[in-house]
Amino acid sequence: MTDNRSLIFHIQRAVMFSDLSAQKEGSSLLCRPASEDQGPVFERMSLAYSPCSEHYRVGERSFSRQYAHIYAARLMQMRPLLTERAQQKWGSDVLIRKLCDLQTGEQCCIVGTLFKRMDLQPSILREISEEHNLMPQPARVKYISESDELILEDELQRIKLEGKIDRDKCVTGSVIAVYGAERNDGKFTVEDFCTADLPLQSARPALSSDRFVLLASGLGLGSIHADSMLGLQLLVDMVTGQLGDQGEQSGAATISRVLLAGNLLSQNTQDKDATSKPKYLTKKTQAGSVEAIRLLDELLLQLVASVPVDVMPGQYDPTNYTIPQQPLHRCMFPLSSVYPTLQLASNPYQANIDGVRFLGTSGQNVCDIQMYSSMDSHLEILEETLRLRHLAPTAPDTLGCYPFYQKDPFILEECPHVYFSGNAPTFESKLIKGANGQEVLLVTIPDFSSTQTVCLVNLRTLECEPVSFSAFSADDNEESEMNVSH
Repeated sequence: MTDNRSLIFHIQRAVMFSDLSAQKEGSSLLCRPASEDQGPVFERMSLAYSPCSEHYRVGERSFSRQYAHIYAARLMQMRPLLTERAQQKWGSDVLIRKLCDLQTGEQCCIVGTLFKRMDLQPSILREISEEHNLMPQPARVKYISESDELILEDELQRIKLEGKIDRDKCVTGSVIAVYGAERNDGKFTVEDFCTADLPLQSARPALSSDRFVLLASGLGLGSIHADSMLGLQLLVDMVTGQLGDQGEQSGAATISRVLLAGNLLSQNTQDKDATSKPKYLTKKTQAGSVEAIRLLDELLLQLVASVPVDVMPGQYDPTNYTIPQQPLHRCMFPLSSVYPTLQLASNPYQANIDGVRFLGTSGQNVCDIQMYSSMDSHLEILEETLRLRHLAPTAPDTLGCYPFYQKDPFILEECPHVYFSGNAPTFESKLIKGANGQEVLLVTIPDFSSTQTVCLVNLRTLECEPVSFSAFSADDNEESEMNVSH
């Protein structure tokens, strides 16, 4: 280099997949050049793949319907599940009432949809308050307060809840069963409550060898940080087997699929003022997302030539904003779309990979719940949505979604084996077990542009480990250091 700074490259091996290869007597990096000795060829494992996201595809696109239909459909679908769950918890003889049949002082169970009345919740009426010379509502990290109220609604009526229920943790749109009694003042005193909990799960096949699915999100192409591009290229080189010695390459061959969970483009590519600018000012300019998509296509080309790749859209990607987000259009990827290994998926995403069912989102549902509840951990929120048996309970109240009216597609009808959420601040994973023998691996996939970290899921053991790529340099030192750690 011109400034005589040295580049130190460290590969820290992990038990996860690097050490799967046999120990070698000497480093294969000291072998003859490829022109003289081609060396061993590692064949990548192929896995059976079956997409299961058809119910997230929107056929007709009619936005003339009211959102009351999706709440009605949600309650109608969830009521039998909650009734069964209530009888399991409080006995088969528990009295289950509708709100219109409540009698003061009678101990009973009621099933309904939660509504959380929040004074701090953003409102379009407050957003336009500047026109009336009023103070605009400030942006907040969380919108909960001591004045919040919990209300339970069914098809006909609503009632205010008080008692043994965590008001701050609950969110609007959750369908639950509560046990207690109505007081003289018309409020319902909660003694206990339950959720639908985990649905039934199909058996996971017994695999004979380790095989991995790599999960990444938040690539953030088009950002102003060059570090992320360096780490991104290291990631591609690692997956395609161009990084490390033969041991590393043998381990990379066990990565059988790559899943990119949204926010492929950076927030910097969003130009919200473009529509309000005069056309003569913008007709010779190019949107920042155009160059970012070109970079993404070139990146995908390197990957799909070597491994199957599933691509989910996210909050900053060029597709519809409301969930379920439809797959990115193939015309945006002229280079990589010619490969059958490129699968453009929806958000949410669901698929069977070698008999292991994956289900997850790009993270908008988790981030929205975080703002309107006391829960901070993305992993905790992920588990809560699984136990509620609903991917996005806050939709359509605070999270935009399509106005479905016959069926709510976000209700979980089958328990996944791997349940993930993208664009999290940190990597977290947890294996939870259900009452009927379900085993679910919860994974929060970190935002790659800020953490330089991806995750590897072992389909045989349902273990998950992070793989980190970091590039950093200190002004005081005369060397730049790069780490690839698993």
